[in-house]
Amino acid sequence: MADPVPVSSDPDALTIDPKTGELLPEATPAATIIVFREPRFGGAPELLMVERSAQMVFAGGAVVFPGGRVDPDDHALARSLDHTLEPDEAAARIAAIRETIEETGLGIGFADSPQGDALARARAAMHAGAVFSDLVRECGWRFDLAAMTPFTRWRPPFNNHRVFDTRFYIAQCESHDHIVEVDATENRHLFWATAAQALAMAEEGKVKLIFPTRRNLERLAQFSSISQAREHLAQYPSRMIMPYIEDRGGQQHLCIPDGLGYPVTSEPLSGAMRT
Repeated sequence: MADPVPVSSDPDALTIDPKTGELLPEATPAATIIVFREPRFGGAPELLMVERSAQMVFAGGAVVFPGGRVDPDDHALARSLDHTLEPDEAAARIAAIRETIEETGLGIGFADSPQGDALARARAAMHAGAVFSDLVRECGWRFDLAAMTPFTRWRPPFNNHRVFDTRFYIAQCESHDHIVEVDATENRHLFWATAAQALAMAEEGKVKLIFPTRRNLERLAQFSSISQAREHLAQYPSRMIMPYIEDRGGQQHLCIPDGLGYPVTSEPLSGAMRT
C-alpha cells in the first residue's frame, strides 16, 4: 500500500505516481471550502453542500462542497496580499473564497464579513464576467486566509478526461443570518446538513456522492465541532491523497492509504462514483 505523499509546492513532486512510478496526467489546480455551521439547537455541525447540474462534465448530478478551479487572477490577487503562505497555497485559498461566493453567495475567509448586499452585487458582477481582484479592490475587502484550515488534498492519478488537484479547507460560518442561494448555472440546489445526514441521504438514493466526497463526509462525521476537527488535523495534517485500484478477494476496490484520518479507506469499484 502506498505511503501518503506530503503536500509540496515543488511541481516535480506531483508528476510521478508514488505507487506505480508512472508519469501522472496533468492536473488542474482547484480548491474547496467545507463550511461548518453550529446548529441553532445543538448537535453535530452542519455543512454547506451544493448539488451540481446533471449536465456538468465533472461530478454531474453529485452533491459536493463549494469550490472550483484556481484561476490566474487568484494568483495575481494572492501576490498583492501580505501573507506568509506559499504562492500556490495562497492562490488556492483565494479561489476557494471566490468560488464559494459565486456558487452560494456566502463570504468566508474575510477579515471583516462583507454585507450581504455587497456580496450579492459582487456575485452578480462575477457571473457577468467581472474579475474578482477588481471587485476586491473596489469594495476594499481584506482577507483572513488563516481562517481557512487545510483539511486534505486529493489528486486522482488516473488518466481521466479531467483531473483536478483539489485542496480542501475547513472554515466556520459564524451566523445563521447569511442568505445562501444556488447559482442556478453549475449547481441546481444547495442545503445545510450534518455529515451523517448527507451520508444517509446518499444511502437512501436521495443524493449522489463521488468517491472523495463520500470519504470526506465519513471523516467529517467523526467531529462534534469545528474545534474538534482542528484538533484532529493536528494529528493528521493535510496530505496528498491519490486513490488507487486494488484487487481484494477477487473484486476490484477503489482505495486510499491508511493512516490519514479516514475511517473508511476503500469501496468496491463497481459502486463507486469517481467523477
